[in-house]
Amino acid sequence: MATQSNIQLDTIRVENYKDVQTIYQQGIDTRNATFETSVPDWQKWNDSHLSTCRLTAYINHKMVGWAALSKVSDRCVYQGVAEVSIYIHQDYRGKGIADILMHHLIIESENSGIWSLMAAIFPENISSKNLHLKHGFQEIGIREKIAKLDGIWRDTLLMQRRSKLIGID
Repeated sequence: MATQSNIQLDTIRVENYKDVQTIYQQGIDTRNATFETSVPDWQKWNDSHLSTCRLTAYINHKMVGWAALSKVSDRCVYQGVAEVSIYIHQDYRGKGIADILMHHLIIESENSGIWSLMAAIFPENISSKNLHLKHGFQEIGIREKIAKLDGIWRDTLLMQRRSKLIGID
């Protein structure tokens, strides 16, 4: 089991993006983590994610996971709402790394003025659903047959975590 003491956290940058790509591709390959079918290059990834709240987890200098936030809309009223992405290296899944990343992602998101975290999860991805539930996310709905992956219609479970610290006035 991963502990705070054997995990070093860092940020996602162009210099470590190759490791992010490797882990992201492993998630894509499961066909249970994302509708994406290929990993974007640095510029596209960088442009589609917030400049804050980009975390990497290392054990013995090896990247074992990452987490980041994306905007849900360009409209100014949604500036405090972001979508969560967390990916764990295939050799380190089930060891508590996602739990550590989510914990720190929530803290950083609140420090950055994010009042609502969203997630769209394939309902079959039970470990992701349970991770989000553990950290205060609630199920808010199902988008039925929202898009196709490999020619098959897939649903997504929508989950939301509302901060108890930010945007409560």
